[in-house]
Amino acid sequence: MNQADPAGQKLDDYSLSRVPDSERRHWFGIATMRFGQMSALSQFLLGATLGFGMNFWHAFFALTLGAVILEIISIFVGIAGMKEGLSTTMLVRWTGFGRLGSVIVSIVIAISLVGWFGVQNQVFADGLNQLLGGPIWLWSIVTGALVTVVVIYGFLSMGFTAYITVPLFMVIAFFSIGRELTHYSFGHLVSMGAPGPALTLGAAASMVAGGFITGAIISPDMTRYNRSVAGVIKQTVLGITLGEYVIGLIGVLLAHATKSANVITIVMSTSGVIGTVVLVTATLKINDWNLYSSSLGIVNLFDVVFRKRISRVGVTILFGAVGTLLSVLGILDQFEGFLTLLGVAVPPVGGIMVVEYFLIRRYKDELQSSRERGVLPSAYESWNPITLVSWIGAFLVGELVKWGIPSINSLVVAAVAYYVLSKLVNRNHSVTYGRVETKEFAN
Repeated sequence: MNQADPAGQKLDDYSLSRVPDSERRHWFGIATMRFGQMSALSQFLLGATLGFGMNFWHAFFALTLGAVILEIISIFVGIAGMKEGLSTTMLVRWTGFGRLGSVIVSIVIAISLVGWFGVQNQVFADGLNQLLGGPIWLWSIVTGALVTVVVIYGFLSMGFTAYITVPLFMVIAFFSIGRELTHYSFGHLVSMGAPGPALTLGAAASMVAGGFITGAIISPDMTRYNRSVAGVIKQTVLGITLGEYVIGLIGVLLAHATKSANVITIVMSTSGVIGTVVLVTATLKINDWNLYSSSLGIVNLFDVVFRKRISRVGVTILFGAVGTLLSVLGILDQFEGFLTLLGVAVPPVGGIMVVEYFLIRRYKDELQSSRERGVLPSAYESWNPITLVSWIGAFLVGELVKWGIPSINSLVVAAVAYYVLSKLVNRNHSVTYGRVETKEFAN
């Protein structure tokens, strides 16, 4: 693709090309967006769930274990995205998945994330209804449209939104929480035992890692705008660590203070303007990424399947409308099980990507030479049977094996299976199952 970089290409957020060096951004701004993803109301609820079943230090260790797992995964796939300047669904073409795999990944990510966009939007609308009154369907339309408008303008708009919503959410939510915690001794809350049924460390770490594993796998959608490996590491460690510890541990303390895992009512205890700001900022800074990454997946899908470039903005509007309509109809609760099932299919993608990009490296030369010229590699394989076998096996392990952390089990199984099978077959650059030429779109 011609990298002349007109305004139209910027608005399309380089959905089918590499992000040029001129558009890379300082790591701290991206860290703000990452922290915004991790500091949702659901993170308070996760911390409260841990605190209800564990003492403070056991919950601390569970959060640490989960955070480390997420950071390792996010850093490796994020570095690949940063080096190549490509989104997740574009990058998988040259990291083990080929044409067929890229189509499947795009479908899974798009459906999963637009579904969660609708779920979050429904929660968003319900909360505004409780705070301000009015019909839920109207709030669903208003909130869905608000997030869609933010995503239309892409990465720059989402970054600007994070700069506003993250500080607002932190200040106002902490104001509400602080009033509750001032009634208790900090030392007592830290030293007290679990107020509810005991929760094991493994189960707790599963909740922490599993709750954000899809966000970790799609890190390239964010890190392709980073300038360096160091930037990826810093923004990942800072964003995830603060999100898990600051928000998660406050949830733990709230659970100890109230002896209940249902602490969202405390965060939302203030009414009117303040409560509305908490809800809007908490939802907006995570739901925009759900819609954004799903739109990138659909753009890639049309490019791979139909060899046609479609507008990311158009896809955003369409999918924003679909997700909003589903939340208006109130039928998303019936699909949460299906969305959770799709979530098990995403972690193996990260394992295969990391092994192919850093260890097998079949496209190393093509990626490097094309990267230096600011274009895409000239071709990629049509399909990869090793990937499909590893992916299916890992999905079954994640779904059926209940020991350990299912999402991490599936990721590890996919990585090991892909590496071993690749070495056994001894595939190289000349062994491909059909090659697909890359079509470069002129600006």
